Amino acid sequence: MEEGSFSAAGRTLGLTPSAVARAIDRIEARLGVRLLLRSTRALTLTAEGQAYLLAARRILADLDDAEQQIADQGAPRGRLRISAALAHGRLCVVPLLGDFASAYPHILIDIALTDTLVDVAAGQADVAIRFGPLADSGLTARKLSEARRVIVASPDYLARAGTPQVPEDLHAHNCLNFNFRRAEPIWPFRRDGRDFALSVDGGIVANNGETLGHLAAAGVGITRVGRFSVAAEIADGRLVPLLEDYNPGDVELIHAVFVGAPPRPRGCGCSSTSSSSA
Repeated sequence: MEEGSFSAAGRTLGLTPSAVARAIDRIEARLGVRLLLRSTRALTLTAEGQAYLLAARRILADLDDAEQQIADQGAPRGRLRISAALAHGRLCVVPLLGDFASAYPHILIDIALTDTLVDVAAGQADVAIRFGPLADSGLTARKLSEARRVIVASPDYLARAGTPQVPEDLHAHNCLNFNFRRAEPIWPFRRDGRDFALSVDGGIVANNGETLGHLAAAGVGITRVGRFSVAAEIADGRLVPLLEDYNPGDVELIHAVFVGAPPRPRGCGCSSTSSSSA
């Protein structure tokens, strides 16, 4: 009826017109009624044919719904609560959520960006992205990436305060640091194959790399942050990397931590991140 003729229906179904006609004949013989009035010009439904067509369409729609429901039962579903650091979440995690939502339409993504450490074991989040060494716990951890860190300052600050040539020169500078509990004002270096660290200090501490990067770009001082969080400022010359010859391969591990059996995570898409916790 949708195609208007046996020949057109046959082309759609991959059948000959006679095969379509025989199928209709068999249905009419089984029911004992005429469903179609046939002429050389058109096909017309009888009252019984109209009722049968409506019922058939309803049954096929119900069948499609049932098959879709069965198929969806095996798909991941539910609420996924994610905790991520402000800078890393905004720049590395959030850009991935659109593709994730398309791939898993039955999962409600509930993401919170904060540099406050959440308690995954207590149920405050389903998965949290953590940086640096992990404390002993019953949580499962899966490595996602590594955070390469860099020491930077603005050209204006360096013109005013001078450019440090060796790590010890930092003692004469305003060094901006993190304020969270596990962070120490100690920056690592390597000279002639020997690793060492210097204690530095300054007039401002903050809880995330983006803030420290903005302060450094504003000429406030020198800071050590995840390179990704200041990549744009380095690219356009607002920040200048310092003491790279003394960088000991300063990286921090990034893990996803969660309760239960390990899933199969995808990479975060970033080679570096801030040194804040999530």
